[in-house]
Amino acid sequence: MKKLKNQKPSIRFKEFSYNWPQVRMGDILKIGSGKDYKHLNPGDIPVFGSGGYMTSVDEAIYSGETVFIGRKGSIDKPFYYNGAFWTVDTLFYTRDFKKCVPKFVYCLFQNINWYKYNEASGVPSLSKKTIESIIIDIPSLPEQQKIASFLSKVDEKITLLTKKKELLEEYKKGVTQKIFKQEIRFKDEQGNDYPAWIEFNMGDIGKTINGLSGKTKNDFGEGKPYIQYMQIFSGSKIDINNFGYVDIKPNENQSKVRYGDVFFTTSSETPNEIGTASVLLDKVNEVYLNSFCFGYRPNSFSVLVPEFAQFLFRCDIFRRKIIPLAQGSTRFNLSKVELMKTTVLIPSIHEQNKIADFLSTIDKKISAVDQQLSLAKEWKKGLLQKMFV
Repeated sequence: MKKLKNQKPSIRFKEFSYNWPQVRMGDILKIGSGKDYKHLNPGDIPVFGSGGYMTSVDEAIYSGETVFIGRKGSIDKPFYYNGAFWTVDTLFYTRDFKKCVPKFVYCLFQNINWYKYNEASGVPSLSKKTIESIIIDIPSLPEQQKIASFLSKVDEKITLLTKKKELLEEYKKGVTQKIFKQEIRFKDEQGNDYPAWIEFNMGDIGKTINGLSGKTKNDFGEGKPYIQYMQIFSGSKIDINNFGYVDIKPNENQSKVRYGDVFFTTSSETPNEIGTASVLLDKVNEVYLNSFCFGYRPNSFSVLVPEFAQFLFRCDIFRRKIIPLAQGSTRFNLSKVELMKTTVLIPSIHEQNKIADFLSTIDKKISAVDQQLSLAKEWKKGLLQKMFV
């Protein structure tokens, strides 16, 4: 390995003190190219693309430890693999390692700004020649192994937290389905059953409210807060920390939103995403709604509790009623008139509160694990920056 320059990382294990030499990437590994797999038969060898696992075939393009890096598309998401595999032409793989530990290379790849080496103006792209010519700082094999082992433990923690979150989300999905199918029912403080659920037309228990109208792109960026499309799409409860801002003139007649309002997305690229709902569960003063959604305002909270509504309008039973209402061929839209004809089964106020409290508790657990996961990822990101030159 040709030494070009010597540097040290800001954090390292105490038994190591020498400077790291610089080398070309091509001096320590080679980049392999993927190929089409259509001529192969089904089997048990995984096929990977830049988006991850695709299918399984009966032949391998390579077998052993490797680090994948996207050739086209997702070029900044390397991942480690050990075993036989096939890759398509959108994904490179590493091979022929010399004086380097594959898991260290994986850590190294996570610390590279791959978009710096992007060679396309459209879809991001990399080339073998470019990757192999990148200058990197690399320590001795013992230090590589130590770094790789330590960061692997961090990855294990992240994997465990990810799995914990997935299990909680899966549990919530399953129990929510049973609640709205009434396979699970709650009882009052005396142990008695609550009354039977009642069916309502949405138009009989609430009314629609419009989003902003008459606005141009020049009106956005500052002014009064408004609920953005992605705030609705992102969760069943509006996060009031993510408002956008719009200029509202004193004489404008725009609808203001308030606590308990339900918001539906009216346009989507797929029918499955149409009519996604989110509820405002905070008291607000002057807040507006974007023009690509509309609001639904219950007539009375003695019929529909807002904290219950956030789960009602996202449950599978309700979603199965909404998806067929999608109109369009390339872009799908939702009619307010048709939505108001939709029926919903609603329990008594007391049972609504019990359901909302139960599901909100699960949401809080998911949120807590998600926060731990975010902190672990940030910790790892900081380590990558400081443990590498």
